[in-house]
Amino acid sequence: MATITVFEAGYCTHMACMAMKGAGLAICQFPARAYLIETARGLWLWDTGYAQHFHDHTKSGIFAMYRCVTPVHFDANASMVLQLRERGIQPRDLTAVVLSHFHGDHIAGLRDFQGVPTYLSCAGWNTTRCLRGFGALRKGFVPGLIPPGFESSIVFVETFDRVHLPSELAPFAQGFALPESGAQVMVVELPGHAAGHLGAFVSTNDGWVLLASDAAWSPKSYERLVGPSVVAHAIMDSPATYYRTLRNLHALHTRGQVRICLTHEGAL
Repeated sequence: MATITVFEAGYCTHMACMAMKGAGLAICQFPARAYLIETARGLWLWDTGYAQHFHDHTKSGIFAMYRCVTPVHFDANASMVLQLRERGIQPRDLTAVVLSHFHGDHIAGLRDFQGVPTYLSCAGWNTTRCLRGFGALRKGFVPGLIPPGFESSIVFVETFDRVHLPSELAPFAQGFALPESGAQVMVVELPGHAAGHLGAFVSTNDGWVLLASDAAWSPKSYERLVGPSVVAHAIMDSPATYYRTLRNLHALHTRGQVRICLTHEGAL
């Protein structure tokens, strides 16, 4: 079975009500989590969290607004490349980096993993890759975080084998089998939050786990079917689709057979 190790690489702060309607005006921390997925045949890093590169590329110009809207707190020692190194894992040891989507808090460490194969959504990348200026800012994408030669490392998840998911993962029915994972990791589309937004079902000794990325910002959202403030809709790829995904998470949670892990999970 696969194992999942959870890391935190910085956090941002925002009013609770922005992440979930009715949660109040208190300022909450939203940790930027990354996950190391390991099987007998592979080692994958799911997202990168924040890194110093985020500060470097948002310190001036239009992208400085990103840090104003969601203040970021990050210790350079918390970068994923250093946290992995402390465990004896070098970038070259990774089978791949897998990106759930292209917001700054998920891709800020990419420059530390140059040359490592990077799995991502073709549809999401094609929608995002050419964004610049305010258009990029509105979608939470900081072009400077993309390292040189990045496209030579890309592998699209849509090229993986499409598989039918086990019945206990309903209402999710299909996914993409992560190569070399022995069917222990299934990438799934969780559309709405961002273009090409992905999650992954991981089979562990404790049962199935869904890495649900930013499909919600608090477990209370899918438990109660309460979404974020309408202001947050401005950065979404599709609010209507986001709520459809949220309803699927609610159904999965209600069945009680899968543990759902969100990237941020603010203490709302």
